[in-house]
Amino acid sequence: MKGLRFHLGLLAEGAWIALGAMRSNKLRSALTILGVLIGVTTVMTMASLIQGINNDITREIEAAGPTTFYVVWWWNGGLQVGRPPAEIRQRPFLKRAEADALGGLPEVEYAAMFGVTNQRASYKGEQTRAINIYGGGQHALDIDGGAIVAGRGFAPQEDRIGAPVVVLYEKVADRLFGRENPLGKEVRIGSHGYRVIGIYRRPDNLFASDGQSEAAAIPFESLRHNFQFMEMQNTIVVKPKPGVTVLQAEDAVTLALRRVRGIRVADPNTFDLVTQSQILETWNNLTSVFFLVMLVLAGVSLMVGGIGVTAIMMVSVTERTREIGIRKALGARRTDILWQFLVEASTLTLLGGACGIVLGALAATAVSKLTPIPADIPLWSVLIAVGASVAVGVVFGIFPANRAATMDPVEALRYE
Repeated sequence: MKGLRFHLGLLAEGAWIALGAMRSNKLRSALTILGVLIGVTTVMTMASLIQGINNDITREIEAAGPTTFYVVWWWNGGLQVGRPPAEIRQRPFLKRAEADALGGLPEVEYAAMFGVTNQRASYKGEQTRAINIYGGGQHALDIDGGAIVAGRGFAPQEDRIGAPVVVLYEKVADRLFGRENPLGKEVRIGSHGYRVIGIYRRPDNLFASDGQSEAAAIPFESLRHNFQFMEMQNTIVVKPKPGVTVLQAEDAVTLALRRVRGIRVADPNTFDLVTQSQILETWNNLTSVFFLVMLVLAGVSLMVGGIGVTAIMMVSVTERTREIGIRKALGARRTDILWQFLVEASTLTLLGGACGIVLGALAATAVSKLTPIPADIPLWSVLIAVGASVAVGVVFGIFPANRAATMDPVEALRYE
């Protein structure tokens, strides 16, 4: 206990001396901790933004349902860049009849067909820019996690015959109608007229803040008959029945779709299945790359700050050579001197880290307020920032601290 009190006393003394040195050399100290401050600010800002986006994606997946999965023409880890391989280009596109066949499976609650095109919507001289027009069935809006705030969704009969009805996203309804009630009115989508039957509000998340917030939904059959669209983007959203696992539903869907397409036993699938966990894994891989780049940049800043710590501590040791000699003459051990200067160096970097934590949190909050990007400050990033700050002080302070500790007391007392 006595030894612990002694070391705590040295810790407090070293911190107080470091703060006194900073007060007497403000500019030099500020330049010293600048690198640490920049590095920690970078880590905190990026970690907060990435955590916020991850939380938003998790909420989006929860809205669609953790067991919901997708049948797509081609899935390449979510990075469909460039032209697909030749064997992929030979695949047939997904059809409505296939979605109907999957929807009749005992393991499946529903299988909704989705397609998308871009068109302008207009009403009495008011016109939108080219917006997403989603073609989907009666479950078209179920997986998005939003809600119909006025009117209704598609009826099964409207879905089946491709009736000229539309559910407008709230932003589109506000743009076209203002204060006027849009229900029952006819809007033009492209060159075709559609009766408004409902107003849909997307959930408040990162993805609801981009161009997808201005959209409209029509029955898939209406999309297929009235518009040109990229059939390779067709998707079948499959929701298993309660009590049916994702794996069981995937097996049933795979067998049924292979049977519908007449795929032989030895031949590979001509479609891909994508689960929510695969989407989340793809995103995590992408954010890992960003995080690695961030750590490299932060590491460079911390190294620059560490070099500054070494320089200022060397100056401090030189200026206090006589003091070191007096302390040794009075019985201070080598470890006592080493500990004192390491505490001083760590205090400098810890102060820079604390400032970086505050600035990083403020920067992330400002970004979330001024942009659609959410921010959520994770506790682990604060702990890492504190640990990294102290580690930089210890690693880069060890050389000047060791120099002070190994001074000859006689020579140190003679120093002028």
